Amino acid sequence: MQERFTEALKEAVKSQDKIRISTLRLITAAIKDRDIAARGADKGSGATDEQVLEILAKMVKQRQEAAATYEEAGRLELAEQERAEILVIEEFLPAQLGDDDIAAAVNDAIAETGAASLKDMGKVMGVLKGKYAGQMDFGKAGGLVKQRLG
Repeated sequence: MQERFTEALKEAVKSQDKIRISTLRLITAAIKDRDIAARGADKGSGATDEQVLEILAKMVKQRQEAAATYEEAGRLELAEQERAEILVIEEFLPAQLGDDDIAAAVNDAIAETGAASLKDMGKVMGVLKGKYAGQMDFGKAGGLVKQRLG
């Protein structure tokens, strides 16, 4: 997956797309940080594709929050820049699940783990994160899990 970022960055530099270049550089920097942490922690080979998807999902969420903040402050040009970065990042994420699919995934995870109360929420969220990294809004999923187990 990291090779895709390198190739995309090369193409962006050739086309002189400034937003794409800066966003891809931020992505590669975040991945390198995770690589370094992973190598130190478990003597592994670096960040896995699943971890990269988590990084990308987190970057999208950060930009969505920043865009909303900029809009509230009347800084529309900065909000647009954040949205442009989101579009670049989302190119590398798998298709996002809709609300119905999230609900079905939550039901499946609850059944799979045998969760019966809010104490089991961590198990359910662990299963969801393992299966749907980068594909799901875990804030929504967490709310559904609480609702179903609570």
